[in-house]
Amino acid sequence: MLIKGGILVDGTGADSYVGDVRVQDGVIVALGNLDAASGEEVVDASGCYVTPGLIESHTHFDGVMWWQPDLDPLPGCGVTTIVMGNCGFALAPTHADPEVRAEVVKIFSFFEDIPEPPFFSNLPWDWRKWSEYKKSMVDNCSVAANYCTFVGHIALRLAVMGMEAWERAATAHEIEQIADLLEDALAAGALGLSTNFLDHDGEDRPIPSMLADDAEMTALFKVMERYPGATVQVVIDTLMRFTGGDTMERIARLTDGLNVRVQWAGVPTLKWQKDYGLQQPFVELHERFVKEGRDFWTGFAHVPITVTASIRQSLLFAQSNEYVWHEVVTAETDEEKLALLADADWRERARHSWDNESLETSFFRDPSLMMLDNSDNGVGPMGITLGEYSSDLGVHASDALAQWFIHNGLSSTVTMPPWDKDDDMVVRLIRDPFTVGNINDSGAHGQLFCGSGDNLLLYTDYVREGKLSMEEAVHCQTGKLAQHFGLHDRGVLAVGKRADITVFSLDEIERREKYKVSDVPDGNGGHTWRWTRDAAPMRLTLVNGVPTFANGAATGSMPGEFIAPQRVG
Repeated sequence: MLIKGGILVDGTGADSYVGDVRVQDGVIVALGNLDAASGEEVVDASGCYVTPGLIESHTHFDGVMWWQPDLDPLPGCGVTTIVMGNCGFALAPTHADPEVRAEVVKIFSFFEDIPEPPFFSNLPWDWRKWSEYKKSMVDNCSVAANYCTFVGHIALRLAVMGMEAWERAATAHEIEQIADLLEDALAAGALGLSTNFLDHDGEDRPIPSMLADDAEMTALFKVMERYPGATVQVVIDTLMRFTGGDTMERIARLTDGLNVRVQWAGVPTLKWQKDYGLQQPFVELHERFVKEGRDFWTGFAHVPITVTASIRQSLLFAQSNEYVWHEVVTAETDEEKLALLADADWRERARHSWDNESLETSFFRDPSLMMLDNSDNGVGPMGITLGEYSSDLGVHASDALAQWFIHNGLSSTVTMPPWDKDDDMVVRLIRDPFTVGNINDSGAHGQLFCGSGDNLLLYTDYVREGKLSMEEAVHCQTGKLAQHFGLHDRGVLAVGKRADITVFSLDEIERREKYKVSDVPDGNGGHTWRWTRDAAPMRLTLVNGVPTFANGAATGSMPGEFIAPQRVG
């Protein structure tokens, strides 16, 4: 294939130029002013940008890829590589006990809002070690994008300690076993280790990784040091209990003297976090790590958080410290949910929790912003805020929400507005050489929001408005991320690099509105829904030289491959 006459943005941050790209056998073989060869397909890219394929640096397609191999809508948004296994949540290694395996799914499903049934109906579970999991993915999964993945700290602890991983620190012998399993994963091509010091479950229990003591963390860091270029991802709390600063001071202390790359999330980019005084301490922490010469990379999101409250399956209530409403989410049957919503004692507890126990920064403190816009049965009202509805009824907002779910059906949802971004900080972080961007949570929270396609905001909201150059917007989603993750055979337009390429016209693309599609297996032969959005559309997306999106539609091709970091040093 010859991509002819496009504006080449090579992913390094260098100035763009008009030129041609020749692709052969999945590799870029020539760049410049090229003549078409006999039999060569020519793609007219006049007036279009030609860039490396985009890398989604933070996704949760770990389970989804098994039942949704087209990774909709990523091909139409120019994505060619996804990074999985984030936040400490992963599907390998696993314990021999089926109950513990089910716990891995339960944890993953709760925190990432992905239904449990397809994990059991669509995955073979023919692995114990991570290396066996990798082999199963390669043997059984054909997908539309390349994929690479961390090994999750939570899975490591559960694989060794079973359910006691929730309860205590590991013994010295267990630490050795955990370290051995990490070694197995890294040797088999895992990106590194992801750990989580943020989340509590629906009973307010800290997740298993938060029980790891210094001895365990040090043992893991020493394994990581033997694999230069591998990354430790650390998820910290800048949203709820605000423990992130202490966590990173601990990580810095434990990695002193070790050659370990750390990706930490990160500097907050929401306006309320700045106004609340949360942003500046993390900016100073980032600057200190850089000054100290640490191989620490700071994660950030350019996307405002927009979520949907559901009582079918959602961590929103629990993560907002609204555990009385979370009782409705965890109620197993519709009858139990309806009984709670109508119960006078529950309603009294819910009102108190809403006003006094929920986090001050949670959506529940301002019902005037909560939009009643998705009724299951159409009874309504719709298109008004919860604040307006509670005023019309003359009742507390919690009671009004309960009434609305009763009248509109338990599969109804309530949409929260996007939090305002601090765009100046987003731009500053994009331009910083020690940051990791394009964190969109694609593949997760399917009934809360649609992270897939949020990469387009950097073009539609930042480049078009003159906040960023196209070179900067492309670099932070391609070459910069490839460098960070050790994916040195891709991420830039250069001879010898993999032909992961996208072609688009800036005048044609948009971040499309989300809408429902019912294609998620429910484990009973039917399907439930998720959010998706239409393609940008890109003119062309190539993965390993094969079109996954062309002529306005996904091609159905599945050329994605498992990719591993190229070790350095």
